[in-house]
Amino acid sequence: MRMMRIALRSLRVRWVSLLGAFTALALGVAMTAVMLLGLATAVSWPGGGGEAMVSLVAALGTAGGVSAFVSAFVVASTFAYTVARRRRELGLLRLAGATRAQVRRAVLAEALVVGAVASAAGCVLGRLGAPAAVRWLTKVGMAPPGFTVDQRTWPLAAAFLTGLLVALGGVLVAARRAGRLGPLDALRSADLDTGVMTTGRWIWGLGLLAAAAGLIGSALLTDPVDLLHRKTYTVRPMVLVSACGLLAPVLTRPLLRLLGRLPARLSRWSGRLMRENAAAAVRRTGAIAAPVLVSVALTGSLAGAVDTVSASRTAEARARTGADFVLTPGADTSGTDTPGTGRPGLVEALRALPGAVVSPTGPTRLALVEPDGNAVRSEARTADPAALAGVARLPVVAGSVAALTDDGIMLPLEWGHRAVGDPVPVVLADGRRATLRVAAVLRDGLGDNGLYVTAANAPGSRTDRIDVRSAPGSDRVSLEAGLRATAARFGAWVDTRERWLSATAPANGRTARLRIVLVLGLALTYTGIALVNILAMATADRRRELALLRLTGATRTQVVGLVTGESLLVVAVGALLGCAVAAVQLGAMNAALALLGSPPPLVLPWRPVAAVTVSCLLLTAPGAALAALRTLRPRPVDAARG
Repeated sequence: MRMMRIALRSLRVRWVSLLGAFTALALGVAMTAVMLLGLATAVSWPGGGGEAMVSLVAALGTAGGVSAFVSAFVVASTFAYTVARRRRELGLLRLAGATRAQVRRAVLAEALVVGAVASAAGCVLGRLGAPAAVRWLTKVGMAPPGFTVDQRTWPLAAAFLTGLLVALGGVLVAARRAGRLGPLDALRSADLDTGVMTTGRWIWGLGLLAAAAGLIGSALLTDPVDLLHRKTYTVRPMVLVSACGLLAPVLTRPLLRLLGRLPARLSRWSGRLMRENAAAAVRRTGAIAAPVLVSVALTGSLAGAVDTVSASRTAEARARTGADFVLTPGADTSGTDTPGTGRPGLVEALRALPGAVVSPTGPTRLALVEPDGNAVRSEARTADPAALAGVARLPVVAGSVAALTDDGIMLPLEWGHRAVGDPVPVVLADGRRATLRVAAVLRDGLGDNGLYVTAANAPGSRTDRIDVRSAPGSDRVSLEAGLRATAARFGAWVDTRERWLSATAPANGRTARLRIVLVLGLALTYTGIALVNILAMATADRRRELALLRLTGATRTQVVGLVTGESLLVVAVGALLGCAVAAVQLGAMNAALALLGSPPPLVLPWRPVAAVTVSCLLLTAPGAALAALRTLRPRPVDAARG
């Protein structure tokens, strides 16, 4: 109780110095609360909402996880810096007779009080901001009309508890470190960043780095497709970001030396001074670089992953589509003879055209029965084996497309049946059970290379795509004219191969990009505010240092320029570390695509990464300058005494 009273008195006296940590935590809890409220609404939506609502739940769950990670990472860094800057004060407590345990309890009590108040404020902000987020989801079409915020309280309670845990976790290690110091050691090292890389920090940092490498290596060796899943390329960059955050004191120094060469050469003293200041004050450097690191890393990883998967799917579809033309039947057009009319159907009319190789396919649903009896449902397509073999370029690794019969099935490697002739128990679309034999095994991929059966095993299936290739030696111009005339008679649409490939890609791209905006939008806004916040905190701590510069002859303009340049240098280092994390993530995805036999495209998400980096720089320059001007308001002599 005595240390709680000391903590409360300390908060009343120095509450201004804790505003930075309070703001970071309150906004982080608000961001998490918004995502959890949206998720609770989507999960409890009447009727389920179909696939669109399932997609929204997945996106909100991912956004909630990213928001919680970003806020935890930034808040932990901010709280750790807040405690580290108080080492002189904590040393005085030890000198006055406080034990190490009492110092730790006092710091944890302050964190508990600040965490509780900030978390409560964040819950209020989140509850007020959730309706705006829900309206945006409805506006862009990700949520159905009438989608409103649910009145459940568990999301707010979860956000509140998360805030408390983050506050206590962020301050715990720093409090233990401060408690381990003796009184004279704490006073002597209060202005020096020594002993930052403790044994525990090395173990955790290198451990997370090894874990990230192990996860990537294991996936490449056993299941490359896993690296292309949304959950994987969302979560694994977080491990690398955490490792970089812990190893920041080691990683930032060489980067500061490298990037600081140009300013050092262009100026007589300020460039060298800003470089050495940033390299010496590694705690301050790490706290400023943390929001930039997480922003650039997640932006580059997620935006690059979406673009990589999209470009690979496009390249894969292009490589596997051998048709010159693709026809889409109308709603009232059947792929066989039109019932009751006696006139030929669309497919038969197309096959009658000179030089046309026609391959109709249609959707159906199958469920593969696993050894434990569970039936796993999957999309499948019905096809004419001979026509499909003549038009499509499927990645066959065993068997033959033409060998598909009414008692056979083609399926990818991921289903586990690797030998031609293996029995595969299935449940057909009408509920009938059958045992089919593997006719061909396809290489795993990203696009339309799933299950294939004949029409006999696809009850109720209707043709929704007809690929047409011109036979060798035929007149393509005449064939196109005949296709368009025939399609017009049956109400179908004809596209060239290129037009069809481009027309089928944009919808998926828009949906994926909206998900990225949902996942990163609030997180990037939060990190921008956190960056300005930590700049104000860090600059305010340098009052005596900046006053001494003024007393040695530096002008106010020179000091402001020094602080601003140093902050921009640190932001550039954070952006480089973030780019390194994104490069590792995208490199792993490209390696997975190469192993899968899909063309790995060279996708560099330079636009979103550049936009985030420039935004951080634009926030840093005025933020650091204004904070420096505010710090320089007292007379240098008075500030130097303090």
